[in-house]
Amino acid sequence: MADFKTLDDLGDVRDKRVLMRVDLNVPVRDGSVSDTTRIERVAPGIVELADKGAKVILLAHFGRPKGKRDPEASLEPIARAVETTLDRRVLFAADCVDEAAKAAVDDMTSGDILLLENTRFHAGEEGNDPEFARAIAENGDIYVNDAFSAAHRAHASTEGLAHLLPAYAGRTMQAELEALEKGLGNPKRPVLAIVGGAKVSTKIDLLLNLVKRVDALVIGGGMANTFLAARGTGVGKSLCEHDLAETAKQIMVDAASAGCAIVLPVDVVVAREFKAGAESEVVDVSAVPEDSMILDVGPKSIETVKEWLDRADTVVWNGPLGAFEIEPFDRATVAAARHAAARTRECLLVSVAGGGDTVSALNKAGVADDFTYVSTAGGAFLEWMEGKVLPGVAALAK
Repeated sequence: MADFKTLDDLGDVRDKRVLMRVDLNVPVRDGSVSDTTRIERVAPGIVELADKGAKVILLAHFGRPKGKRDPEASLEPIARAVETTLDRRVLFAADCVDEAAKAAVDDMTSGDILLLENTRFHAGEEGNDPEFARAIAENGDIYVNDAFSAAHRAHASTEGLAHLLPAYAGRTMQAELEALEKGLGNPKRPVLAIVGGAKVSTKIDLLLNLVKRVDALVIGGGMANTFLAARGTGVGKSLCEHDLAETAKQIMVDAASAGCAIVLPVDVVVAREFKAGAESEVVDVSAVPEDSMILDVGPKSIETVKEWLDRADTVVWNGPLGAFEIEPFDRATVAAARHAAARTRECLLVSVAGGGDTVSALNKAGVADDFTYVSTAGGAFLEWMEGKVLPGVAALAK
């Protein structure tokens, strides 16, 4: 991983205008922020800079206004949630460039925090237009990127600005990059990957990258059905991408060539309908009834996953093992998550997890805080696991 500067390299920032890219693309219900996790993640870095006397100018996007001003996508209501989370006054400017932004920045004093309006109100943001980036840069002396979750986009505020001002990684970005380095960049071996979710088609690049970089790969969720079917195992009415059988076979061939063990379920939980409390049974993978669907892995498979976790020094996790949203089909995911968390607490395992469903599953198991690192980055986390270069990270390289 490329070396990058952090807030520790900043020096004296008193009265310096720090343009700080953060992720405030948070869920909003009835006009109020319903989940402040992303705000909480960036809060310490914002406060740290403000306490050092910097003029902290927050840049962020919200929604998909497609380069046009949209009142429904305004960051003004979110400014109040930021204010509450930080327990600090947060000023707001009606634009991120031009006179509205300049006037708001000029009025700032040491330690002030200002949120500029949605960067995506301008087409130049997503187009990474150099002129738009320069217009933003006019109001700053230093650029800090603390939005790893947007680092897979080469936008003006995530990539372009890093070439116009002295650029640094914020605390959240730093923590994410350091955790990812431990996960796949330079991990302690053996490395186990757990990948679940509904479809192989959404994670082909991920699987092809992982089999070259990890020692074992546990495949769960609906994805496992495609691999089972590719081996000639009947999966009944289960979610399955039969048209990707050859892709699944190629992934297994690549894994064998790389010395990566592929771990598939040996027993599964099946039901005839997908609903809470549905009548279910555990069967061997070779005995799935034609009128049933696989909704979770069985107890023998859970024990196998635990055994692989016991052998591993590092685990990277993306996706649940079953239909965890509905009981009793959450058992395998919860059991595996709690086992990984217990080994992490005992300092026997480095555990890095990410992806929306994964975070939800770990929260449901009550162990998200016990993992070494849980990423809320979504698409950026997935692209990192796929081995892709993230423009917003590459731009921070020394």
